[in-house]
Amino acid sequence: MNPISNIWNHPKTSAAGVLIAVATIASVLSQQGISLGTVGSGTVVALVSGLATALLGLLARDPETMSASTGSTAKLGAWALIALLLQIPFVSGCTEITVAQDIVNWTPALQSAVATVNSTAALLAPADAPIFITATAGFDAASNVLAAQAKAYLANPSASVLAQLQSAVVAFQQQVNASLLEAAKITNPNSQQQVLNSINAVATVVSAILALVASVSSKDQVAQMAAQSTIKLATVRPYLDEDKAVAMVAAHYGAPVDLARAHLAQAELSTAQAGF
Repeated sequence: MNPISNIWNHPKTSAAGVLIAVATIASVLSQQGISLGTVGSGTVVALVSGLATALLGLLARDPETMSASTGSTAKLGAWALIALLLQIPFVSGCTEITVAQDIVNWTPALQSAVATVNSTAALLAPADAPIFITATAGFDAASNVLAAQAKAYLANPSASVLAQLQSAVVAFQQQVNASLLEAAKITNPNSQQQVLNSINAVATVVSAILALVASVSSKDQVAQMAAQSTIKLATVRPYLDEDKAVAMVAAHYGAPVDLARAHLAQAELSTAQAGF
């Protein structure tokens, strides 16, 4: 098909394709720390990405577009939502304040997950409880430190406070990864399932906070954080519950489950590429 005539005959679909490409390219540039300068309190890349996503959302809701075939409309709407969801860490990362607020917003879920961990030992077989208690012994202290650092960064998003937040989230991430490896040593199927379920909830929140902290960190700072992560994502990946993580992220952002899954897959790839 002639590309020129195709654009002429399907202008809205073509425009949607361009906007999706712009949003996707902006995501990649943001991941690589490329800002192309600043606009107000944000960056040029974040501004372009946000505008492209907003226009795509408006296009998906256009009455003329909605009168098209059901299949085309559904695809356009899905792509609009996917583009929007993929921007979550980057749009929220326009300023340190918005990221700091999102980190603070995650802390109630973190503390709830840690409370569940604390109550899980009573549900385990007697021989398994000590292993689990030892593996998760520092969760309370680590969650309190991370929550306090998140609030401190929200109140004062300075470089020094950010450095403390970076250290806190990496330390907790490593503790969670180590606990997953210890939990895998439990051979009782029922106990292992209980243990992994409770630790996975903590892992999901810590991973989300890690991604947010990385979004306001420089490329060198992210590299330094990754260097401190000796237990890599690939090592604990077999013990992570993707469905639980998707459900938690979808609930936190008010996003559809399928789109939360797409966002998590993209975020996991970015985290792995960064060296975590």
